[in-house]
Amino acid sequence: MTESIIAPELVALDVSAGTDKSEVIAYLAGRITDAGRSTSVDGLVEAALAREAQSATGLPGGIAIPHCRAAAVTSASLGFARLDPKVDFGAPDGGADLVFLIAAPESGGSQHMKLLSALARALVRPEFTAALRAAATPEEVVALVEDVITPKPAEPKPATAAAPAPAAAEAAPSGKPSLVAITACPTGIAHTYMAADALKLAAERAGVELTVETQGSSGSTPLSAQTIADAGAVVFATDVGVKGRERFAGKPVITSGVKRGINEPDAMIAEAVAAASDPHAATVDGTASGTAESAPAQAGLGGQLKRALLTGVSYMIPFVAAGGLLIALGFLISGGYEIGLDHGDDGMSNGAYYALHNSLTNLPDGGLRAYLGGVAFATGQAAMSLMVAVLAGYIAYAIADRPGLAPGFVAGVLAGTVGAGFIGGVVGGLLAGVVALWIGKLQLPQWARGLMPVVIIPLFATLITGGLMYMVLAGPLRWVNEAMTDALNGMSGSSKIALGVVLGLMMCFDLGGPVNKAAYAFAVAGIGAAGAGVPQWEMMAAVMAAGMVPPLALALASTVLRPGLFTEPERENGKAAWFLGASFISEGAIPFAAADPLRVIPSMMLGGAVTGGLSMALGAQLRAPHGGVFVLFAMNGTWWKFLIALAVGVVVSAVTVVAAKSVGRRSAFAAESAQPAAVAA
Repeated sequence: MTESIIAPELVALDVSAGTDKSEVIAYLAGRITDAGRSTSVDGLVEAALAREAQSATGLPGGIAIPHCRAAAVTSASLGFARLDPKVDFGAPDGGADLVFLIAAPESGGSQHMKLLSALARALVRPEFTAALRAAATPEEVVALVEDVITPKPAEPKPATAAAPAPAAAEAAPSGKPSLVAITACPTGIAHTYMAADALKLAAERAGVELTVETQGSSGSTPLSAQTIADAGAVVFATDVGVKGRERFAGKPVITSGVKRGINEPDAMIAEAVAAASDPHAATVDGTASGTAESAPAQAGLGGQLKRALLTGVSYMIPFVAAGGLLIALGFLISGGYEIGLDHGDDGMSNGAYYALHNSLTNLPDGGLRAYLGGVAFATGQAAMSLMVAVLAGYIAYAIADRPGLAPGFVAGVLAGTVGAGFIGGVVGGLLAGVVALWIGKLQLPQWARGLMPVVIIPLFATLITGGLMYMVLAGPLRWVNEAMTDALNGMSGSSKIALGVVLGLMMCFDLGGPVNKAAYAFAVAGIGAAGAGVPQWEMMAAVMAAGMVPPLALALASTVLRPGLFTEPERENGKAAWFLGASFISEGAIPFAAADPLRVIPSMMLGGAVTGGLSMALGAQLRAPHGGVFVLFAMNGTWWKFLIALAVGVVVSAVTVVAAKSVGRRSAFAAESAQPAAVAA
């Protein structure tokens, strides 16, 4: 390795880097970028905050390890800050004063991953953290870190006549209880290995033999079949799905998020030992005496529903974006909206008819433009037609894993068949996932277990879900969908404007998060529904215009109105935000919001509400679900209304955020960047 992952310029001792974790992350990201190890502060901050949104990275003992993979990172790096005062990173015992920002390249070479995991493991050792607190210079910190991440040569074992020690995976001859564990976190960089070591130390204290399989970025050695067979129970400390879960079928199991493996390892080991001798304990892929397998500790029913819905929406959006933009491209190529009209009683659009019944040597009446436009439109229609099926399929997948895909996709198709639309897809996906999960927990003979995921679960889950969709839910769901459509079609005046205001607030609340996606999905479902018309097109225009406000407003404020209120990295980000905002990428505002959320987010919501309400009041219309100013041609001649609403909201947000930053102090990150001399201890 040619470059160490840590250097003195990446270390700051006894600094005040902000009042919340987003400011601290931005501060450390700035040091990494200034050292030439990242091409963008904003890209690194965005990736780290996205990881924070999955679960907090604060650990007991005043430690925090925000971490991520990011395309902006050019060399695996560690930024370290010893904070004064402490900042809350979500640890159960309070704020953190030792913060490592672990930044890995998106490709994540295996050697770098091993070094990063070695650091994570060292952080569970009290003597290492004590040395970090006592270090007087950045160079001492660098030496401490390099000492724990540099592989040590193995010491030769003294020659003895003793038999080789048994593999850790096997039952110990001493008669100690034997357990196995799986640890895994979303990025597989830090928490995975910290949980593994914390559980191992707890097992030693309890006199228990424990073998851990770390399913992380630096690779792992799978547990052997004999190791699993000898184990009395299994511990899953994971935030993601367990690879090869079927290997542990029938074993008593203790399940939690990876953070509990770090915070409460002794409790988890004790619970696993108790489960090993409890005939009523929950088991993997099945339960005894009706006891349900433990759900992850960090996710209640609401959290699981949110995760399932967001999974469905995230998989749906590529189909929507591709399909919607192809439809808009079809309009542009053909020179009008006629290709979207019904061809006749055959149920086809003009575009689909042109594509199916003509060719390059047999052009329709409109010539080559009509034919090519028809091909683009028909392809876009095909992609959009999959929207509800994909939504339902991946909602079910998030609940029941792969066995939920077949019943979920079928439920989505049936939602369209019975006229239940987007609402039917959500309900059908949830139903399919729950049914598939329930069937998967049934106790079957050993010979039938292999048929469960590929035959039994898909067959019966699809049958039950389809039966319920047709026989019970079709009528109510169709009524709800039609009632929503009729209410939308009947909106006018103040009610229509109020809807635009609400959608604008939602689009700017979390800048690409769950609330933003809910508003976007609602609008996309409208224009994708059969019989979509002016009300649905107006709603889509309001949503897109409001979503463009945050990045454009912050670009205006940081590069034109008052650049001095923003840090140099923010001003650079402002230049990029012009294009991101024009393209309808709300996430371009995330770095600004992360550094100063209390001033930025309310300012953006105000402008978004103005834009959404004004767009609806003016009657701007949009037939494409994505593209920003690049799909002005798909606005039925109302593009000037769209631009007026957008411009007013951008100005409102820009002026508001400038005023907010002027009357209050700048973020701690801005202050540190403006006064570099204050950074060092």
